[in-house]
Amino acid sequence: MSAPSCSLCAFVKSSIGRKIIVAVTGLALVLFLAGHLTGNLLIFAGRDAFNDYAQFLHEVFHGAGVWIARVGLLACFTAHLWFTILLTKENKSARKKYSHQATVQAPKSSLIMIWSGLTILAFIIFHLLHFTVKAGTDYASLMQVMPDGSERHDAWKMVIVGFSNPFVVIFYVIAMTLLCSHLSHGVASIFQTLGLRTKKTAGPITLLSKAYAVVIYLGFISIPLAILLFGFGCEACN
Repeated sequence: MSAPSCSLCAFVKSSIGRKIIVAVTGLALVLFLAGHLTGNLLIFAGRDAFNDYAQFLHEVFHGAGVWIARVGLLACFTAHLWFTILLTKENKSARKKYSHQATVQAPKSSLIMIWSGLTILAFIIFHLLHFTVKAGTDYASLMQVMPDGSERHDAWKMVIVGFSNPFVVIFYVIAMTLLCSHLSHGVASIFQTLGLRTKKTAGPITLLSKAYAVVIYLGFISIPLAILLFGFGCEACN
């Protein structure tokens, strides 16, 4: 085995290396959420704006771009979850005799990081099956007729139809609630792991972490709730 390979293995097996992997992959996912939410909120700008956005995503690099992003994000999420589980097991073993004190002092959000992460994973799988694989629903038949007579996939109507199901919306809101809890602790942890959190910046970073989580939460749930509770876009279902 070469020296670089040995160094990489040692890095991955070390506690510090694993924490850095969790922080970096977490940062990538945090940035993705911000971008994903920005794009999703275009649904309120109307059918044309949202479908233009969806069409752009599926045409980047002749259609390969969206799959590169999906594979990359799945790899980040898998690594993030796996190394978080390993670190949690290590910490539990190292602090077993101090478990009572650790439980008292640990933030509630950090205590459910693993379970919220696993629930979010289940949601991601469902979300991909729902809107990407389109399992169980004939979304392929939803087409928008353009002024020149051509047709394109109506992603806007797909979202409206998808979130017209109350059970889907309930699961979505629960998943976003857990995601918010995860982010409120996780974003601050990224700063700490990367050495950017000090006594002076601890307060603002904690506030930023919680504020980011709330913005992400309200932004994502606003779409299904607007559709289900206020009938946004439901004329498209008729």
